[in-house]
Amino acid sequence: MNPEFLLKESIAKGLLQEFSITVSAEDILLEPTRKDFEGSLTFVVFPYIKQAKVAPEQIGARIGAFCAADIPAVVASFNVVKGFLNVVFNDALWVEQLYASFLRPDYAQLQDGKGEKVMVEYSSPNTNKPLHLGHLRNNFLGYSISQILKANGFDVIKANLVNDRGIHICKSMIAYQKSGLGETPVSTGMKGDHLVGKYYVAFDKQLKKEVEALVAAGVEEDKAKKEAPILKEAQAMLLKWEQGDKEVYDLWKTMNGWVYDGFNASYKKIGVTFDHFYYESNTYLLGKDIVEEGLAKGVFNKRADGSVWIDLTAEGLDEKLVLRSDGTSVYITQDLGTAELKYKDFGCKRSVYVVGNEQDYHFIVLIHILKKLGKPYANGVYHMSYGMVDLPSGKMKSREGTVVDADDLVDEMIATAKERTLEQGKTDGFSEEQATHLYETLGLGALKYFLLKVDPKKRMMFNPEESIDFQGHTGPFIQYTHARISAILRKAAELGINEQLPAGHVINKLHPFEVSVLEMLSRFPEKIREAGNDYSPSTIANYIFDVAKEYNRFYAEVSIFQEPDEQLKSFRIAFCRAVAKTIKDGMLLLGIEVPEKM
Repeated sequence: MNPEFLLKESIAKGLLQEFSITVSAEDILLEPTRKDFEGSLTFVVFPYIKQAKVAPEQIGARIGAFCAADIPAVVASFNVVKGFLNVVFNDALWVEQLYASFLRPDYAQLQDGKGEKVMVEYSSPNTNKPLHLGHLRNNFLGYSISQILKANGFDVIKANLVNDRGIHICKSMIAYQKSGLGETPVSTGMKGDHLVGKYYVAFDKQLKKEVEALVAAGVEEDKAKKEAPILKEAQAMLLKWEQGDKEVYDLWKTMNGWVYDGFNASYKKIGVTFDHFYYESNTYLLGKDIVEEGLAKGVFNKRADGSVWIDLTAEGLDEKLVLRSDGTSVYITQDLGTAELKYKDFGCKRSVYVVGNEQDYHFIVLIHILKKLGKPYANGVYHMSYGMVDLPSGKMKSREGTVVDADDLVDEMIATAKERTLEQGKTDGFSEEQATHLYETLGLGALKYFLLKVDPKKRMMFNPEESIDFQGHTGPFIQYTHARISAILRKAAELGINEQLPAGHVINKLHPFEVSVLEMLSRFPEKIREAGNDYSPSTIANYIFDVAKEYNRFYAEVSIFQEPDEQLKSFRIAFCRAVAKTIKDGMLLLGIEVPEKM
């Protein structure tokens, strides 16, 4: 039986016996005891003062004494600090929990989701440029929250809606037509997404030249930006694409194909996957049917010019255009259609959109419209909003070619990992293949961990140098801790140490650092639940760092192989295995691999 639940049951019995207060065990709230006080779990007595009609210290003392007598196998001691009852568990109980729970393969695999289908949409790149640093945060967040929701018992579908049409795509295409000279990824040796991105930058440079020329000729700047010849050509190309012009369509298909090859290589390198792809070129017209449905229901209204709107002023918002007067879609139209398509395809009543916080308002509007339309999935739409990523050098701009390219950044991180690892001699005895894999594992681990340890809602500064420190609050620190434990387990196996305790053997006294680590391991399921409820991988990232940090305190103070008590030695090896398992499982929820050796 879970000791936490046993304690809740005992507290409920104590409240009834001591103060005639009836409360169910499930409603008893416990929290981890603060580090500056002795205790495993804390019961806050303040909510019961009115009914108990005694001082909070008295409630704590009487309930503590009741529990110590009621479940002595669980409660070793207790202390009361004002209105807080801090309960200290028996050390033998932690030993039992280690073997009965923490080492089990399914430990911290929750069933809260009961197999309910959830779609997580992330990445959503444009096919006119390669992935950049901002995309990395998006991909890592999306993949990680998918893993966390799976661990909570949900059936997760990872989706990618590719923005493969529109004026921005035609900009790359028109620039390629003008100066591409038939070059291809094969002929240039460039990744396809980089090649197409080159022409997106070329378009912007030409546009600026033409705007400057028009301004010099006396045209107002705003008008010049709209009248530049190359922009007019891109707009004409988009119209031809929408009309199905074969030459334009074939070029679009060819260049998008190059980009997809490039994206797939990047996705493979950074370790993210998808179960289903949607393409804007297939979905951008779908929303028009939803608009017709909304007009029939009186949710939308048509104006004299033929445009269709929704009035959300009663909700504290504004009026929103959902269809232009010429019958063309806007972004919200497409999103309405795609939401309906996702539901028809998979029946997901919960859909998570991993999209930057610049689209916060857009998603508020989308959710309101879906609710007004009476869609069965409306309440399950969740915008997992996240802040931008900055570098010490400043903000990134794709059109100007100053964006921090994802592929380049990953390569730099791996190179830095190699340099730091060689400096510290952590690859002695490795084959070249093993060393290369370690550099990739550490470089990607540093990058992912740094981007995931921050609350997704916060804007953040990414510092490549800081992220790869082996001693700081970093991925490599956690990875090195796992490798250190793996070395201990290998040595134990070589020495033939049995991790199991003899039948009936009880260990009654543990080192305080062992207890603090075991208390942390007991919270792993709750941390997974919290991360899933809050859509926050940072909860797991920071929890695993705390486990690794606390384990290293144990490692520095407590002997393992020199311990004379054979049973205690066996326990400590099992203890190390449980910590390694928790670190590995937790890091996998972040999409991060941990090395066995370094």
